[in-house]
Amino acid sequence: MEQESAVLALSALAQLTRLETFRLLVKSEPEGIPAGELARSVGVPQNTMSAHLSILSRADLIVGERHSRSIIYRANLKTFQDLMMFMVQDCCSGSPQLCAPLLESLGSPHKRKSRAR
Repeated sequence: MEQESAVLALSALAQLTRLETFRLLVKSEPEGIPAGELARSVGVPQNTMSAHLSILSRADLIVGERHSRSIIYRANLKTFQDLMMFMVQDCCSGSPQLCAPLLESLGSPHKRKSRAR
């Protein structure tokens, strides 16, 4: 991932409604969620949600697919994975032990839940 793409994705996620929307879409994979339902779930007007979805879409973090009269949005997990790899790619600076706790917690669902409490 290029730096410009990473900055665009990070800035898109650096807002509470967009972050909550993206996390909701990740949880709904692979089915996705219609735009109106997203707006209701997050508690914002549909026109406001439309603006947020546009920003997330420009950052390639989500994709929308028209189904009849509604658009179903899904998280673009490939872009999200690329962003995460971009963030941790050079974090160890030649010292793998620095990233070991992070990598260990990513590999263990039990540890992720217990740390969230």
